[in-house]
Amino acid sequence: MDKLNLGQHISKQFNEELEEVRSKVLQMGGIVEEQLLYATRALVNGDSELAAQVVHDDARVNSLEVEIDEECTRIVALRQPAASDLRLVMAVIKTITDLERIGDEAKRVAKMVVDKLDGSMRSEVRHEIEHMGGLVRQQLRMVLDAFARTDVDTAMEVVRTDEKVDDKYLSITRHLMTYMAEDAKNIPAILNILWAARAMERMGDRCENIAEYVFYLVHGRDIRHTSLDEVMSKVSKT
Repeated sequence: MDKLNLGQHISKQFNEELEEVRSKVLQMGGIVEEQLLYATRALVNGDSELAAQVVHDDARVNSLEVEIDEECTRIVALRQPAASDLRLVMAVIKTITDLERIGDEAKRVAKMVVDKLDGSMRSEVRHEIEHMGGLVRQQLRMVLDAFARTDVDTAMEVVRTDEKVDDKYLSITRHLMTYMAEDAKNIPAILNILWAARAMERMGDRCENIAEYVFYLVHGRDIRHTSLDEVMSKVSKT
């Protein structure tokens, strides 16, 4: 397993500051994961109360993003971190941005529940939406674990899982396009479901982004816009 040794700093307080930042990122990730779970359940079950909880929790996510960002800015200004410490701070800043956007997408899914679906959530689509939500939650859980343990192997597994999410999104899209062709009056409600599925697909992309930040944190290499095969080749040469 490929892990990063952050080492010990002259200042014990600096160590504690870095660990506090990492802890807050994981706290933020836990709230976002719960948002995703509730948003998926709200959508497939038409549960407006659960949807309202997702929207309410968005303020907590936003507050943590601002708090962590301010702490990272303070660390850079006062501690002037170098090497792996600087990479950690940069990875944190990028990670919390993607976590906040995953929360936004979860809120978007929840708001679709408020708009009446008029019975357009057929059983096969309900099953696929639920499955897709489970895949994205798995991605998020794995990437948070990868971040916590600076584990590149787990991060790369998140990238692989994103292909399954994309495939599920295409399958849901095909089903919904067929339903719209069958009965035009259902188009507005079906579009809400389609947009919710699209939001979930974007969440998967955000998880993949965070996985790339973990790779950067460990190896100091930016692998954005790089194929998985190329990434694994870089890992084998490290």
